Amino acid sequence: MASSEEVVEALRVIFDADTGIYQRRGFQRRVGFGSRPALVHIDLANAWTKPGHAFSCDGMDVIIPAVQRLNDAGRAKGIPIVYTTTAYTNVDGQNSDCGLWRHKIPVELLHVDDPWTQIDERIAPLPDELVLVKKRASGFHGTNLASYLNAHGVDTVILTGVTMAGCVRHSCEDAIAEGFRPIVVREGVGDRVPGVVEWNLFDIDAKFGDVEPLSRVLEYLDEIEPFVSRASGVAQTSVK
Repeated sequence: MASSEEVVEALRVIFDADTGIYQRRGFQRRVGFGSRPALVHIDLANAWTKPGHAFSCDGMDVIIPAVQRLNDAGRAKGIPIVYTTTAYTNVDGQNSDCGLWRHKIPVELLHVDDPWTQIDERIAPLPDELVLVKKRASGFHGTNLASYLNAHGVDTVILTGVTMAGCVRHSCEDAIAEGFRPIVVREGVGDRVPGVVEWNLFDIDAKFGDVEPLSRVLEYLDEIEPFVSRASGVAQTSVK
């Protein structure tokens, strides 16, 4: 059986070959960075970031340090930083807020106020950073994320998190649909199954947002002006 690394490398070879097909048809254009970004971290809560849970994902040895570096750079410029987690208050019975999703995946294991659904303490949000509890895959679906970003005058959403095939992907698709420039950080995303990350990065980069390496995103954050929220008119600065 092929190792995870071998699967990923084989997929990269295939996708590199397929790039020409997309380019000849006018895909893989660049949406680019705007001037007013926000960081949006999708479902980097304990159930996903730590072993021993049905939702545990691979690659945290790379993802967590990447998010730490992004947070440091973002906080230095005072940009909005948003976290999402997925959790439910009523997992059984007629009034369950899990909806039909529990017929596909074990979302009933994700309880509100359970330590598993709390943001990983290694990347803990500061008191003034927004944490959204969502019920669906996208960070935008059924939440006030779009209105929050619009109120602050954000034009670019820098995405990290898990899973690449699910919640990150749907958040990216909704970001561009809502008028934000989606930037997916290559080292900042993961999943549970080998190859899923590479496929979705390739497909998103062709259709919905720009996939950029951590180094380029950090350079961009270093280059922008300090963020001034249009909601308050006061410069936003957060220091660890």
